Amino acid sequence: MTSEDQGSRVKILFIHQNFPGQFKHLAPALVAKGHACTALTLRVKEATVWNGVRVLPYAVKRPSGQGVHPWLADTETKVIRGEACYHAARALRDKGYHPDIIVAHHGWGEPMFLRDVWPAARIGLYCELYHLSDRDHLGFDPEFMPQVSEAEHLRIRMKNLNNLIHLPLCDMGLSPTRFQADTFPAAFRDRISVIHDGIDTDHVRPDPGARVTLPDGQVLTRDDEVLTFVNRNLEPYRGYHVFMRALPRLLAARPQAQVVIVGGDDVSYGGKPPKGQTWKQIFVDEVRGQIPDRDWARVHFLGRVPYSDFVPLLQVARVHVYLTYPFVLSWSLFEAMSAGAAIVASDTAPVREAITHGDTGLLVDFFDGAALVEQVCRLMDDPALRARLGQAARAHVTAHYDLRRICLPQQLDWIERLAAATPGTVSD
Repeated sequence: MTSEDQGSRVKILFIHQNFPGQFKHLAPALVAKGHACTALTLRVKEATVWNGVRVLPYAVKRPSGQGVHPWLADTETKVIRGEACYHAARALRDKGYHPDIIVAHHGWGEPMFLRDVWPAARIGLYCELYHLSDRDHLGFDPEFMPQVSEAEHLRIRMKNLNNLIHLPLCDMGLSPTRFQADTFPAAFRDRISVIHDGIDTDHVRPDPGARVTLPDGQVLTRDDEVLTFVNRNLEPYRGYHVFMRALPRLLAARPQAQVVIVGGDDVSYGGKPPKGQTWKQIFVDEVRGQIPDRDWARVHFLGRVPYSDFVPLLQVARVHVYLTYPFVLSWSLFEAMSAGAAIVASDTAPVREAITHGDTGLLVDFFDGAALVEQVCRLMDDPALRARLGQAARAHVTAHYDLRRICLPQQLDWIERLAAATPGTVSD
């Protein structure tokens, strides 16, 4: 796809265990340009077509071994997936399929051996995170890592074997934020382009008429004092414990506030709770005795919600709280900004890339629940400040993270540059 052959049909293979994942906008856009897109994934059991993409299944048949060294257990699961994807790729090759480009999320090990199958293909990797074991990352929250031993540093270093196997295969990389790209070793960083997945700002936008109906039938609108907190799963990595511990003071200070909490009971990141428990219930149990029943009635746990219900929730939010360890930044933060919400967020490195304190939101120390309550109350009491921060937040997202005008064109340009790259070679 050089300047002279942009109209040519390019064969592009996507690899993602949960396709489309981060490629949900890029793959259909390439189809719309006339390119032949195929995906290999664990998500489907039968071949299908999704938005013009031929989606093919592959299956993991080998179980993880017993007695594997704990430091190698993570790598073993990735090698198993890489092997399964390799066999599926060979079957495709033997039927005559030869992609020009492979675009893969390598976080689960799947594209590990694909250079061996298609040595002439250009390989672009979605570089989500390189695991760092310094104090700002591994020991960030002492409560859940009370004693970070030297051995734990070694275990985290070993988790990067998957990254280190893949990076030599990578002709070009893609990371959604500078924070994530900068976790990778300097020797590989010049191959990584920072391009966000993109936020549909035309869809996620302020709506004064938005309404949300809660499971109990209560209807929330912009006239209500709504505070939102959203995670994929309610867990310490996303500051759920900090938010819950601030909740008794928050409810007492805001007798009209309706607190809406979105998130599942599983674990996306970090350690699991004690067997038979969930992080959600652990911290509910910790604070429930400090909250009168009349106040607890204003706390609404919605679990995971459909996207069609999620956007109106952001649109009715008077204040949105977002907390995270130094880690991958959630789409929900950018979506809240796009909806024009006034945001109180943790003063951690990935958040500072998106929010400037006093300009596009307010930042507080991740662990400082009192400061969190203070800043939420400040915003609740100051409509002019809320409006200014919300408008600036939306303006920032539309200027830097807009899907159709900024990010998708950059992703398509990245694909063109990848197509013009010289493919690497298999290295032992």
